[in-house]
Amino acid sequence: MPLPIEDYALIGDCETAALVGRDGSIDWLCLPRFDSDSCFAALLGEPENGRWLIAPAATAQASRRYRGDTLILETTFKTKEGSVLLVDFMPLKGNGCDVVRLVCGVEGRVPMRGELVIRFDFGSTVPWVSRLDDGTLRAIAGPQMLLLKTPAPLRGEEFTTVSEFTIEPDQCIPFVLSHGPSHLPPPELPDPTTALQETEKFWSDWSATCIEAGRWSHTVRRSLITLKALTFAPTGGMVAAATTSLPEKIGGPRNWDYRFCWVRDATLTLLALMGAGYVDEASAWRDWLVRAAAGSPEQLQIMYGIAGERRLWEWEIPWLDGYEGSKPVRIGNAAHAQLQLDVYGEMMDALYQARRVGLPMSETSWAVALALLDHLETCWREPDSGLWEVRGPLRHFTHSKMMAWVAFDRAIKSAEEFEVPGRVDRWRELRAEIHDDVCRNGFDGELGCFVQSYGSKQLDASLLLIAPIGFLPPTDARFRATVEAIERDLLIDGLVHRYRTARTDDGLPPGEGAFLACSFWLADAYYLLGRTEEAEQLFERLLRLRNDVGLLAEEYDPKQKRLLGNFPQAFSHIALVNTAHNLSHEEKPAEKRGAVKGREGDIGGNAAATG
Repeated sequence: MPLPIEDYALIGDCETAALVGRDGSIDWLCLPRFDSDSCFAALLGEPENGRWLIAPAATAQASRRYRGDTLILETTFKTKEGSVLLVDFMPLKGNGCDVVRLVCGVEGRVPMRGELVIRFDFGSTVPWVSRLDDGTLRAIAGPQMLLLKTPAPLRGEEFTTVSEFTIEPDQCIPFVLSHGPSHLPPPELPDPTTALQETEKFWSDWSATCIEAGRWSHTVRRSLITLKALTFAPTGGMVAAATTSLPEKIGGPRNWDYRFCWVRDATLTLLALMGAGYVDEASAWRDWLVRAAAGSPEQLQIMYGIAGERRLWEWEIPWLDGYEGSKPVRIGNAAHAQLQLDVYGEMMDALYQARRVGLPMSETSWAVALALLDHLETCWREPDSGLWEVRGPLRHFTHSKMMAWVAFDRAIKSAEEFEVPGRVDRWRELRAEIHDDVCRNGFDGELGCFVQSYGSKQLDASLLLIAPIGFLPPTDARFRATVEAIERDLLIDGLVHRYRTARTDDGLPPGEGAFLACSFWLADAYYLLGRTEEAEQLFERLLRLRNDVGLLAEEYDPKQKRLLGNFPQAFSHIALVNTAHNLSHEEKPAEKRGAVKGREGDIGGNAAATG
């Protein structure tokens, strides 16, 4: 059985990533890209579905950390015989895709055991294993090839490569695993010492440019390193997570493939990166967004592949039992074909925010934006699946309509501030019409707050964004009342749930954990309402939910006190960074995004006048 989600750590090379367990086992790795088939899938099945274990042969106590501000993982094992340090990292891309593991003796003589179980095609294909002339192990199945080079002894045992050796003080034994196409000559494997030095320098230099965030500076840097690791360097796209099908409820079917890029993450990602000073990454993300969305506006998707791929067909793997029996295991994501109106607002907001911070806007990107606006004018009145991608009936989700308002609001601001062409008078009419529609149909007079969808009595955590997106000022009584209603209805053990799954028909059985990004949004709302002490208390509470190396999943189960959902989750870390900036920076994302002038002020532009 795999470890608890919080017992895993991430290593990566900005093109793919691996999950390393506290026990020294790599239980998840897709090669050569995030969205490729896995060669280690024990995370979603059994060890025979693929893993790479290196650990003391005897029972050991493990502690771990990242080396400084890098993505180099150091795990210390202590046994009765002594202690040993396992160093895991992935060098930035060279000729192939590499995982380097260094076993270093600290004290005593510690017997070690390694087990390499290679299973291509998500744990289903056993490769043909042979040795090259230099002793390198080669595993081939179809188009895939893995090479393992080490001075340690290796032997085959029941379709597993086993290594048994004893490590002594000041001794360091390297293991280098490299991937390549099987039809090409084996790639040159990196020198482990040089690779370690270069990898440490890359991450240390990158982290050193991060803008400080007060007493949370180290925390923010760790989250930003995680976000950088989840970015596909060749295109600039950021995956939502490195994994698929980690459950939102243990044993349940809410298991999704998150190895893709979501448009709805666009603006918050830009704000997090720009607030930390990472202009190049923000620019690459913006450019990826424009390329992915280019084409017919009627075909705008809510997510794309890491290079902008559009066909993300969903299918299920029958041979994997799922994490702790949570079935099905899904590859691809059917939500890519849903209508979700909020993505139009996200696109326009991202382009506007990028321009505000100095990223140049090309003629192509504005032409794409104009086409999207023309289409939104024809479809904003339609029901959709909402930002939570419900698989139940389509509805007029309040947040979706608010984001349609955002699209025209940012278009108007872009025309006014940057003198780009557009039908500004018509956009003003649409902005006013949508604002009136939402305030009339999305606000429930009996409850005294905004609700999940028109005619509904249910609350939704997305309504915490009413003020940050600039739809209403934080001083508006309706925003305050909505926050208070969410506190009463969606707050469980101090953490926010997206909505009540038992009361909302989302096409699935009820039950999931608290959604961590929404809990950070509540802290942002507290700040905007002047409840700064409560905002800081909630933020500190959320920081304590990170695992021992500073990583967050999508959700958290307050009862079982464990992380849930895909891991590590970009949306959770983006929210963490932005909340830290709200509480520590002069430039605050919760105010900047919607042009909020201050907690006691009004919003910029014409938003207040359009209500």
